[in-house]
Amino acid sequence: MPSSTVENYLKRIYLEEQADPGAAVVSMKNLAGAMGVTPGTATSMAKSLADSRFVAYEPYGGVKLTARGRTLALRILRRHRLIECFLVEALGLDWSEVHDEAESLEHAISDKLLDRIDEFLGFPSVDPHGDPIPTAAGEVRQTLLTALTDVEEGADVRIARILDQDEKFLRFVDRHRLRPGTRGRVLAHDHAAEAVTIQSGKLPAVTMGRTAAAKIMVEIVKG
Repeated sequence: MPSSTVENYLKRIYLEEQADPGAAVVSMKNLAGAMGVTPGTATSMAKSLADSRFVAYEPYGGVKLTARGRTLALRILRRHRLIECFLVEALGLDWSEVHDEAESLEHAISDKLLDRIDEFLGFPSVDPHGDPIPTAAGEVRQTLLTALTDVEEGADVRIARILDQDEKFLRFVDRHRLRPGTRGRVLAHDHAAEAVTIQSGKLPAVTMGRTAAAKIMVEIVKG
């Protein structure tokens, strides 16, 4: 069985590929930064993953998942996101706290237990942050979403996904009732201040910088 370190690398490479789908490979610099290691350490692991046929490695270039590597990456990602759902919905943990717990548990539980968790939760398609949960067959539902920064003034939206899972940012989102599933209206774009104002329900409107707003993905609500 692959080690937890191998699984973590493959999951991270997959997420980096999704973050920049136009890139031919994930650079060693980006991979090292995402994993919190030196480029030399990331390069050594990339070569090892290539030897195991999990990635294609280009010296001085980067890495790209093979079909074998993608299958394992999605398997681990499915575990991680289902565990987050279970911790929030069944055990009542705060959604800003579950990422690190899921990082540990995703390597430990059996497929049988994971399938029971999936059934217990009613086969969810997204985790508490709105991230899609891969199916047992390795399929990922693709939904067309728009960053809050790209929504026109006056548009009604449904919050669908929070890209930044930093604890402080999630608490900010929670405080202003902008969790996935909630509806709101974009009131204004202040281009000079690089800010976006949105109101959720009857709560006071909140203004945030475009950097923060770009981390909130939404669906446009028609009518």
